[in-house]
This record gives sequence, C-alpha cells and structure tokens, in this order.
Amino acid sequence: MSETVVKIENLVKNYKNLTAVDHFNLEIKEGEILGLLGPNGSGKTTTLNCLLSLLSFHEGKIEVFGEKMKPESYSLKKNIGVIFQNVAVFDTLTVYENIDFFCGLYIEEKALRKKYVEEAIQFVELGDFKNYYPKKLSGGLLRRLNIACGIAHKPKLIVLDEPTVAVDPQSRNKILEGILELNKQGATIIYTSHYMEEVEEICSRIVIMDKGKNLAEGTAEELKRRIKNNETIYIDIRSLPAEDMDNIRQLKHVYSVEYSEERLTVKCDGGNHNLIHVMDYLQERGISFGRVHSELPTLNDVFLEITGKELRD
Repeated sequence: MSETVVKIENLVKNYKNLTAVDHFNLEIKEGEILGLLGPNGSGKTTTLNCLLSLLSFHEGKIEVFGEKMKPESYSLKKNIGVIFQNVAVFDTLTVYENIDFFCGLYIEEKALRKKYVEEAIQFVELGDFKNYYPKKLSGGLLRRLNIACGIAHKPKLIVLDEPTVAVDPQSRNKILEGILELNKQGATIIYTSHYMEEVEEICSRIVIMDKGKNLAEGTAEELKRRIKNNETIYIDIRSLPAEDMDNIRQLKHVYSVEYSEERLTVKCDGGNHNLIHVMDYLQERGISFGRVHSELPTLNDVFLEITGKELRD
C-alpha cells in the first residue's frame, strides 16, 4: 500500500454567507498525479490554500505526510513545492538569481543549493537564459522559470495551478514532459487545469468538484463509464422524416435523437455496434446519407454531465 501524502477530511470554509468548501474529502497517495477539476468558483483554489495553510478553515482536518498541517509546520512546507497560475518571480533578479533565492528559502548549505539550482535550470532547459531578466523572457520561458523556482528544492509534494495558461504548444509540451519526469523521480503532484486533454494525458486520478464538494473521482476511464452518454453518432442526411427519427429513437441503447441543419445526432447509453444499427436502418429505408462518424465520451462530456457546466465558465 502506498503512503498517504494528503488527507483532507470534512473540510469546511465559509466566507460570511458563502460556503466555499462544503465538507470536502480527499486522499492522495504517494506517487499520484491528481487532477483537480472544477469550474470557476467551485472551491478549488480555496481548498488548495487551506491545504497549504495559507487560509484558516472552520471545520475539518488536513494532514500532509501523516502530520497535521498548520501555519507553522515549516518541516512539512520544506517538502512542498507550489507553482501558482500567476507567475511569482522578481523582475530585478536574473533567472539564476531567482531560482537561487527561492531554493535558498529551504536549502541553506551553499554547495548543495548551487547543485540544486543548476539541476533545476537544466531540468526546465533554461541554460541559455540563466543571466536573463524575467522581462526578457517569452511567456513560455517565464512559466518554466516559475516552475524551476517552485521545484528547485526537490519537494516531495508539488502543487501546480494552471501551469500552462497562455503558453505556446512547444512550451506546453515541455512543461507536461517535465511534470511527468518529476513524478517519475518520486514527486506526488496535484494538478489543476482548464485543458481537459492535459488532465487526461498526465493524471493518474481525477477529482471533479463544484460548490465546494467532491462530486466524483476516479481514473479518466472510470469517470467516463459513470455517465449516460456512451457514444455519439453524427450522420449527414439531406432530409429525414419525423417518422424515421421516432423509429431510430426506438433502437436499442439510443436515448437521444436530434436532427438539425442536415445532420442527425444520435446518443447511446451503452451497447456495441450502435453505428452499424443506425446505418442498417437508414439503408433498409433507402435513406441516402453522407459523412458518418462516431465519438466516444470525453472528459469534457463527463464534466458537463456531472456539473452541468462547461469547464471554461
């Protein structure tokens, strides 16, 4: 059994008449990359701030590495790295000096700190820029500097809040590769993002929260199996009588049929060969059709069904 790195039990955080976190529960095991998803205002940031003891809370318990997390838990905080969405570096310090400063908050020994700083620069591939000031860096390079500042002291738990916002595709790929490498080196990671494909690509487990509650958790595949929509079929048809729409609706596993702008959309809640069954019906009725394609559910479909919202709201 893996060690429990984070344990949150019945966490409650209120702001006057607003309950931002409502009896939230979460357990994260060593070596996980935990994706935390939720629309704006869902309580994600408040939960993370409570976890890091940056905010007090009204009820519940938070443990990190088996110890109660408190504002003065400096021995625990030395093993945590935090990279927030807003880049937090000093404009008056170079790339090297920024990483050295943040690493120095945790590593006092000069020789060891120098080694760690050099390794962090190499890790985020900023070797050619270590004497540059932040204002001279592109958005992607600035994000990578921000990550280096948060991980240079080699933390065991890393919190990454929207680390790929507004960066180019090449930098995004390098950041994702770096996160996977940090995990491979032993770090447990909490990852928030509005990019579903990133979460599905790198996260070993996903938690969906809204209105301060943990609504669902599991692997991407486990979450997809929880929703009604198992397959969506799209067929271009020039004309489709209402009678045929009703008949298609009666096919096994079909629960939704729509026809708009010469496109038939059929949603199925399970089963195999649904596309074949629909096409067989059309051919038997002599209904000609054009382009056909079928889509399996995405993580966005899961999120939309569970929360009723688009993630980018």
